[in-house]
Amino acid sequence: MPHILSMTATPIPRSLALTLYGELDISIIDAMPAGRKPIITNIASPNSRDPMNQHIEAEITNGHQVYVVCPLIESASKLEATNVETIYKKLTTTFKHRQVAMLHGKLKSDAKDKIMNDFAAGKIDILVSTTVIEVGVNVPNASVMVIEGAERFGLAQMHQLRGRVGRSSDQAYCYLVPSD
Repeated sequence: MPHILSMTATPIPRSLALTLYGELDISIIDAMPAGRKPIITNIASPNSRDPMNQHIEAEITNGHQVYVVCPLIESASKLEATNVETIYKKLTTTFKHRQVAMLHGKLKSDAKDKIMNDFAAGKIDILVSTTVIEVGVNVPNASVMVIEGAERFGLAQMHQLRGRVGRSSDQAYCYLVPSD
């Protein structure tokens, strides 16, 4: 009889090491739930966002929602990385007629809960966030994931973030946007 059941959506190094060298067995679920489609993933140039933004607009018009994930909350003088505050300002200008919200770890718990509940309820079209949405978030209506500063995330983390979309029978998309 097993003493521990450990479950993970992504094979993290510790889990792999325990499986290879320890006394762990592994079970693999190698099929998506019925009706789900593979997520279409593209790299978008930071200097030519128009096609991506047009696609985001079309998805929102069709009743879907969008995640935009950034590696930082605010601008850092030593790090030239995309941040939530800057992208939020840009998107509120680009998508003036849409509901855009910002979510990050510095917000108080009740504020974070309200924003996530409003996003889940469809009151927010675009959620600009840090990786706080990486795990435990299930919004089947979200069909687009934009990962800003994509080179700052590891492969497993990008896969985990990408897994926030594609949770229904609708086609889902992920855009990886590297820094300038």
